[in-house]
Amino acid sequence: MTLITDVSQSLLLRFDPRADNANGEDRLHGQISAVVQAEGYLWVASDESNSIERFSRTESGIYAQHQTFRLTNFLTLPGNEKEEIDIEGLSYDSGYIWVVGSHSVRRRKADSKEKVAKQIRRLGELRTTDNRYLLARIPLAPDTAGEWTPRKHVEGAKKTSRTAARLMGDDGGNLLTNALRLDEHIGPFLSIPSKDNGFDIEGLAVHDNRVFLGLRGPVLGGWAIVIEILVKNIAPGIIGLAAIDDDDRLYRKHFLDLRGLGVRDLCFHGSDLLVLAGTTMSLNGPAAIFRWAGALDATGETLLTRAKLPGVVELPYKTGTENVNKRPEGFTIYSNDNKSTALLVVYDSAGIVGKPEENDLQADLFPLK
Repeated sequence: MTLITDVSQSLLLRFDPRADNANGEDRLHGQISAVVQAEGYLWVASDESNSIERFSRTESGIYAQHQTFRLTNFLTLPGNEKEEIDIEGLSYDSGYIWVVGSHSVRRRKADSKEKVAKQIRRLGELRTTDNRYLLARIPLAPDTAGEWTPRKHVEGAKKTSRTAARLMGDDGGNLLTNALRLDEHIGPFLSIPSKDNGFDIEGLAVHDNRVFLGLRGPVLGGWAIVIEILVKNIAPGIIGLAAIDDDDRLYRKHFLDLRGLGVRDLCFHGSDLLVLAGTTMSLNGPAAIFRWAGALDATGETLLTRAKLPGVVELPYKTGTENVNKRPEGFTIYSNDNKSTALLVVYDSAGIVGKPEENDLQADLFPLK
C-alpha cells in the first residue's frame, strides 16, 4: 500500500461569528476535537463545549450555514448542564450520531500570574467533571424543511423507533469505568490525569451495537489500546453494557503498535478500522493514519504488531516555510458529489496560511485508496 503524504485539497468550515465567539478568547473553531460526515453534512464538536455543530456545503470547498445543537436538548447529562463534556469523538451509524467524552481526569495548569508557590500547588490539584463520562447516541432525522437534525425521539415502526440515550453513569464514572477499575492494564491509570499518560478516550467508531473506543493514553510500553464494548437498551434514555464473550466479560482490549503514539480518532472503512495516531502529550509531533484490516471480524482480544498496521497517511504537523503547527485531532470518511472518497482531517489550534475569513477552520483532504 502506498503511503500518502500530500494534501489533495483543503475545505473551509465557516463558523457563525456569534457562536464562534461565545466563549470569549476560547474561539470555538480553534478547539475542534472531532468530525464526522453524516447525511451530506459535516458535524464537528469541541472539547470546550457541550454541543455539536452542523455545516452544510454551500459551494465547492466551503461548508457554512453553521448550526449549533446543545446536547442538553436531547440528553440528560451526568453532571451540571453548563459543564463542558470534553467531547473527543463522533461517529455515525444506523441513523444515530454518537458522542463520547474523554472520561479523563485533568491536572490544573500553573498560572504565570500567580506566585510560584501557588503555581506549584495548582499543579498538585486534580479536577474532573461528571459530563466527561459521557457515551451517548442521538438520532438524526429530516425536519419539515428536509434538513437533517438531531432529535430526542424519532417515531417509526415498532422496531425502528429511535431514542437518544446515554451509557448509565453518575458521580464521576459510568458502567465502563466501573468495569475497568480492576483491569490489570487500565485500572491503575483511571485516576491519573490524561496529559500524564492517564486514561483518556479520544477515538470513537460504532458499528451496530459494537463500540470501539481509542485511548490516547495510557500507552503501555509503546502499545496503544482500543477498547471494544457491546451496548444494549436498558431503560428509556439509558443504555448499558452487554456481555461481549462467553465468559460474560463487558469489554475487550486490543493492543496496537502505533510507533509509540496514542489513538487520536477512529473511523470504519468497510470492515477495516482506520486509526489516527498522535502524541500522547500536547506537543507538536508526528501523526499518521494506520489501517487495522478486518477489525470487525475480530472475535477476541488482539495484539497487532507494526506489520499488521500498515500506514495509510502520514500527516503534516508543520506546513512549509510558514512553520504552521498542525495537530490532527479528528478525521472522517469524506465523499463529494463525484462520489470519490477521501479522508478529511481537522486540527486543533491549526494556523491557516492566508485564511480568507477570521471564523474559518481549514480541514485537509487526503485521497483514500
